Amino acid sequence: MTIRELRDAGQVRQACGDDDLLMWVAQGLRGGARAWALGDAVVAAAPGVSRRERLGVWGGVSCAVELVGHVLAELGPSYRPFGERELVREVTAKLDGLERAGEFSWMSLPALDGPSADGVGWLEPAADAEVAALLAVDAPDSYAVPGIAGVSRWAGVRVEGQLAAVAADAWSAPTVGLLAGVATRARFRGRGLAERVCRWVSRELLAAYGRAALMVDDGNAAAISVYERIGFRRRLVMASRVTG
Repeated sequence: MTIRELRDAGQVRQACGDDDLLMWVAQGLRGGARAWALGDAVVAAAPGVSRRERLGVWGGVSCAVELVGHVLAELGPSYRPFGERELVREVTAKLDGLERAGEFSWMSLPALDGPSADGVGWLEPAADAEVAALLAVDAPDSYAVPGIAGVSRWAGVRVEGQLAAVAADAWSAPTVGLLAGVATRARFRGRGLAERVCRWVSRELLAAYGRAALMVDDGNAAAISVYERIGFRRRLVMASRVTG
């Protein structure tokens, strides 16, 4: 078998069975993203997507090991293999020079039932300073912040004139919109505001991209519960990195 580079998004979709995680990392092969296939495995690489040089991995272990090794040799050690947990664990164990970087969850939403959330809308760019201030206090670890490349737009809801909860459309691919930057001001927590904003943004992402997805820490049970109520389906994933 020969490693072949995939030249358009249609080839990537066919090779990976339109897997939402792989299609998100592939980013429509825009902005420097590339993809390769070998046997039953596909790897997509994208620079600067969700603040990482990401290497999406999909398929069978044997071919994935060879493919990841080839792509890392070509693109360099800054790229981090990322995919379903058991697959990336095995690739990491079999490929010299890789180590575990982290485990978390990928959640995706193919459709959304129920009424739209009231009182939520896209914020004007003039609100970026308010969003940044809310995140700095109430979600300082958020990957998505105003002004970062790939963070497209912010939605929010106001209570008593204050911006109370926000979420972003960030690093979205042509067929997978990514929900990120979810945060609620501490004094307004417990009112279901995060769920309202996430439900509204998820509907907007579905309309714009066809699917919605997000990443969440496994230990954030409250957030996972919110996303599951909306209809997101959870997949356990893992990232690894080149040692040293």
